[in-house]
Amino acid sequence: MLKSALLILSGNAAFSVFLLIRNLAVATLIPLEDYAIAATFMIAMTAVEMASTLGLQQQIVQADKGEDVRFQAALQGFQVVRGLLAGVVLFVAAGSIAGFMGVPQIAWAYQVLAVIPVLNALHHFDMHRLNRQMVFGPLIWTKVVPIVASLLVIWPLATTLGDYRVMLWALVVQAAVMTVMSHVTAQRSYRLVWDRDIIGESLRFGWPLLLNSIFLFGVFQGDKIIVGHVLGLEPLALFAMGFTLTLAPSLVMANSIQNFFLPQLSKGDARFGMLAQVTSQTGLFGGVVLVIAVAVLGAPLVDVVLGHKYAGLVPLLVPLAVLQAIRIAKAGPSIAAMAKGHTTNAMWANVPRLISLVVIWVALHQGADLITVIWIGCLGEFVGLIVAGALMRQRTGVKVAVVPFIGACAFWAAAVMAPWWVMVIVGLVGVGLMRDFRLYIRRK
Repeated sequence: MLKSALLILSGNAAFSVFLLIRNLAVATLIPLEDYAIAATFMIAMTAVEMASTLGLQQQIVQADKGEDVRFQAALQGFQVVRGLLAGVVLFVAAGSIAGFMGVPQIAWAYQVLAVIPVLNALHHFDMHRLNRQMVFGPLIWTKVVPIVASLLVIWPLATTLGDYRVMLWALVVQAAVMTVMSHVTAQRSYRLVWDRDIIGESLRFGWPLLLNSIFLFGVFQGDKIIVGHVLGLEPLALFAMGFTLTLAPSLVMANSIQNFFLPQLSKGDARFGMLAQVTSQTGLFGGVVLVIAVAVLGAPLVDVVLGHKYAGLVPLLVPLAVLQAIRIAKAGPSIAAMAKGHTTNAMWANVPRLISLVVIWVALHQGADLITVIWIGCLGEFVGLIVAGALMRQRTGVKVAVVPFIGACAFWAAAVMAPWWVMVIVGLVGVGLMRDFRLYIRRK
């Protein structure tokens, strides 16, 4: 079991590292404003993907008949339809998106991006089905190889193009290679089936995840959209890079926690309560590691790799890391609830963060700076964490352990108000209070 956990973590970490290297390479090779435009590509692509997500990958892991050949083929067929619709929407909306972001002259680039949802729709779902058996190799290869391919084309693209188009074509390459890898690593033949009954099940399972994905778009991208629209491209470039440096490792942790614990929790055996506690405390632990790493390595990384043009980013890093740490903690209770079929928990836990975007919009129009934007986001995430814990207790009967939660709160406060050595001490104490997490690690 521990071997599987390390495999997932190392695979997701490798993906995150290569993603970070790619984005840093693009940022250093093109002008600041061009990087801001490149950031809007990610926003546009994420908007369409999240607005059509139905959690089909999670369903094949969670459903009792996830091993059934026809069930998998029906999910793949539904995925193709979903992806084609997403691609059409992005192509049609390209002009409006470019105009809103203040770059109407590059509407064509957003139309090119419309091919990515179509490519993603052609993924083979075997890599997700194998997760049920705690086999994670295909999933990891399908994530890591494409990002490496995307990284390898950066330099030739930069030497020939030298502007935002570097990121555009790198994203297309990543999507194309990922689709190919999903088929190369599959054990079953690729089949597509249109089954109304299974699609109905998918819609019932996935509509809360669809709403949550729309909410997540606001959570992950809403701040950047508002910053870019109100403050302009240069502040957007700094803010987007700050999110890149802190969000990538947080997604590694959150995805690894879900990949590892969801199959175990979905068995529904007598260990559910204990595993739910471990899942929640693993999220708290991941947040501690993230904040300490950013506090120690963030400023030197910006100085050495990005240089003086990103100097304004340094004061934003630790507050952004705290925001991401709270988000990781919020994932634990939602994963436990999903294992019981309660897919609305994550959606409701993201509502406070979504509401915070309204406050951010008002604050920026009143002259607020980027630090204020981050603090408002942290407050929204914290309220969402409280909601996630309350819903887990209501719907699964498992109450989040109070002592580890208090320890995590003390650590987050120390991260933004105390010297680094105090933060480290409080963090170590907080980890010591995560009893279920420590016992689980010892047993493995």
